[in-house]
Amino acid sequence: MGGLKNIKTDLLEIAYLEAGKAGEQVVLLLHGWPDDATTWNDITLTGYRTIAPFYRGFGQTRFLDEKTPRTGNAARLALDMIAMLDALGIEQFLVIGHDWGSTVAETLVVGWPERVKKIAQVSTPSLLGGLQTPPFSTVRLYWYQWFQCTARGVEAVKKYPIGFARIMWETWSPEGWFNESIFERVSQSWQNPDFADVTLHSYRSRWGEDELDPSSQELEEKVKATKTLSLPALYIQGEADGVTTLSAGEKVKEKFTGPYQRITLPGVGHFPSREAPEKLAGILLEFLTND
Repeated sequence: MGGLKNIKTDLLEIAYLEAGKAGEQVVLLLHGWPDDATTWNDITLTGYRTIAPFYRGFGQTRFLDEKTPRTGNAARLALDMIAMLDALGIEQFLVIGHDWGSTVAETLVVGWPERVKKIAQVSTPSLLGGLQTPPFSTVRLYWYQWFQCTARGVEAVKKYPIGFARIMWETWSPEGWFNESIFERVSQSWQNPDFADVTLHSYRSRWGEDELDPSSQELEEKVKATKTLSLPALYIQGEADGVTTLSAGEKVKEKFTGPYQRITLPGVGHFPSREAPEKLAGILLEFLTND
């Protein structure tokens, strides 16, 4: 990816990484949690202009007004992305999202179907129709989400946000997939003063423990009411993912009525863009270029 750039919207000054040339098709690359936009640094999509933003609460992205609620539900993040694309003068785009980014990506399709040409989701399957209480086998893996829905969990995440995030890196992918220098570099993004609040709101609001950002309520309801999407779609998951079970992706195809493909990556955990960037880039490039 290229150097760090910034652009102002109505609520934020959004930091983003960009590669490619003006005039090429735009691919919006949306990162997950706990991660940042640099997760796409080794994903080379030749022939495309790629834009990888840092969400509110991550990296150098900053709120313009201290009174703006530090919310982080998916529809609110989607609205941030549209505001950024509008500010950049980008109308049509393709979208690839990892983890949080997967949900934000499909929210963009629901809200602005005329603008999104294709969608690729990585590590987190479609949540169209609304989030359902998962089976107990998944509940066990979602401990970090339930933890944030408690008063002591909120206190702990605010006090030790980096330590909390590190647990996910250590348990969501096979041992030894990252080194200390990489973790240190990425964790700088989580020292953003709003990281903990945005993180907590994202998870608490999805389970009804916090109110959704009012500005995004209509869009959230539209996502819950949407059962299927018709654009070309791809779902990619590591077979060694420590938080998203393989079974969770088995029924994703039912939510896409257009061309759909599911690919699993042997030996790869929850962070394919960091664990197997060349393989992932090849899969994504083939998906983007095929009609």
